[in-house]
Amino acid sequence: KKQEDKIIIPVKKISKKIKSKIKSKFPGSEFIKADFKKRDIKKTYKDILINKIDKKNLNCLPSSYDIIGDIIIIKIPETVKSYKKEIGNALLKTHKNINTVLEKSDIHKGEFRTQDLDHLAGEKKKETLYKENNAVFKLDVEKVYFSVRLASERKRIYKQVKPGENILVMFSGIAVYPIVISKNSNAESITAIEKNPAAQEYAEKNLKLNRTKNIKLYLGDVRDVIPELDKKFDRILMPLPKTGENFLDLALSVSKKGTIIHFYDFEHETEFDKGKQKVKEACKESGINCKIIDLVACGQYAPGKYRICIDFKII
Repeated sequence: KKQEDKIIIPVKKISKKIKSKIKSKFPGSEFIKADFKKRDIKKTYKDILINKIDKKNLNCLPSSYDIIGDIIIIKIPETVKSYKKEIGNALLKTHKNINTVLEKSDIHKGEFRTQDLDHLAGEKKKETLYKENNAVFKLDVEKVYFSVRLASERKRIYKQVKPGENILVMFSGIAVYPIVISKNSNAESITAIEKNPAAQEYAEKNLKLNRTKNIKLYLGDVRDVIPELDKKFDRILMPLPKTGENFLDLALSVSKKGTIIHFYDFEHETEFDKGKQKVKEACKESGINCKIIDLVACGQYAPGKYRICIDFKII
């Protein structure tokens, strides 16, 4: 604590020899008796389980999990599966704003990259309200794909948007990118395309929740919708890191000179250049010249493997 012009640091009982060393290293320092206010240290869910799980298994407990609105989603290793109910209840006790704890039973899978979630503790529900970047979103965490870990990436994108831009968001999900851009920029228009009917339903609700006026939603396959738009865009987002390269030709077909495209990809940390190569090959096949502006690692999804975004410009 600070006292007048001094800083007082609490220490345990120490020998005269150690005191002497401290005084020689920090001239002017002295040892005094002082009272300190007791501070409450916030318990973690692991603290609650110390007396319920043996030390070996305690070290296997996950140190990270996702919080979406009032729901926690956690992946529990096989070694501690037998304690999953205790884990769920402990998480509820240490997070006052959480009402539900769900277990991630599998990786994202299927055409819409959704995941199966099992109830562990709290209220039995999978729908929540999530706030981010001056916007609010309603979603069912099992029916739609959504990553809370991309909030800073979405901020990075909207900060690049210039007034008057016409933007295309492919694979728009519950309309997180479109709405975040709309709420934080002066874009002229935002066109969003999504194939998952459940995600599209939530996107429509979210447009009303956020009272956005410059977003147009389309339900369908991008390969069917984009050719019907008859429009070129100033900025194109492709937030589909798995197989996204299969749609680069489509994005390029509605680009023009000066268009910025944000292409997402999954690559190993030693092979980020593969993502750049995918962009260059697609542009070459379409007879278009491009310039790589930036490559950003925006989230690790497995050891050594990252989601990356390659920003490139049509020239």
